[in-house]
Amino acid sequence: MTRPANNASGPKSRIPSILVYGLATVFFVWVIRYFHIVRFLRDLAEVNWKWVLLGMLFDVLSYGIQAIRWRFLLTPFGRVRLLRSIRAVFAGLFANMIFPLRPGEVLRSYLLSNSEDITMGRVLGSVGVERLVDLVVATASLAVVSLLVDLPRRFQKAADTLGIVTLAIVSIVVAIILYLEVKLGGSNVEPTVARHRLPGKLMGALLDLHSMGTAPSFYAAVFTSLLVPFCQVVGLWAMMRAYGLRLSFLAAVVVLLVINLGVSLPNAPANVGAYQFFCVLGLSVFDVEKTTATGFSIFAFLALTTPFLFLGFAALLRSGMSIHSLREELSSLPRQTLKSSTESKDDRRLPWHTG
Repeated sequence: MTRPANNASGPKSRIPSILVYGLATVFFVWVIRYFHIVRFLRDLAEVNWKWVLLGMLFDVLSYGIQAIRWRFLLTPFGRVRLLRSIRAVFAGLFANMIFPLRPGEVLRSYLLSNSEDITMGRVLGSVGVERLVDLVVATASLAVVSLLVDLPRRFQKAADTLGIVTLAIVSIVVAIILYLEVKLGGSNVEPTVARHRLPGKLMGALLDLHSMGTAPSFYAAVFTSLLVPFCQVVGLWAMMRAYGLRLSFLAAVVVLLVINLGVSLPNAPANVGAYQFFCVLGLSVFDVEKTTATGFSIFAFLALTTPFLFLGFAALLRSGMSIHSLREELSSLPRQTLKSSTESKDDRRLPWHTG
């Protein structure tokens, strides 16, 4: 009975994909103008593959640490097995590489929700908290780097704007948590009782946010959030060294921040086009020649993406899925997510902060 509805909404559902593919094409065409195949092959022949392997190792390690952080965030809702968390993260990365619009975030949440018996809404909420913490870390890093590196004026303005937006978002979140602390009176109130006091699905989500933000494991999650970008910076810096770009570690921080901010929105599969564009844009801060920057953007993209194709595919198979079943699952995930988020599972009690 759901197939006609899906077919009816087919043309509309293609519009976002068409937009992201179009934007990716514009980015890639802009970058490819500066690509020189002979120059690229000559630079490739001089690559130091020891540095490449080191960069791959640290980049893969960063996502392993992300899985650990995810486990910490979900601790108030149940015991999450680390191997299941890692498997879900890499399976989600694989989905992002072969499908547009970054469906891997929802897929990894779905896989972990099923394997660890935690509601989909809570798992998705933890992903939202991850993104908020990442935004805070990125903004703080950009602020520190701007004091040490002479950034162009347009980048300085972007950093100021990002700082204001981040401060506003964090202030709202902190205010919500403090409000709930006051509303609950600092007493040992179970979530089921609190939901009767403060009804509504939104309040249920806010209570879950409160539970994550006040749990002792949240501090461990924040610490690991610092390690994730550190490993990614080391990975990108190693790729620079391998390619012969003698840029500083702080330069790698700036380039990675530009890339991550540029590809943070839904993109084409594997961020093709957007990755190259924002990599070249980040390298332009340090006056790297566009031909060299373009060659490096393609080299770094291939080197850092290849390991996840194999690891992600292996994680997908270990999750009991194939490419065909993955496509079908992704097409039905929005419906399943909505259904899961509206189902009440209040009989499962959570550890609650007592003040």
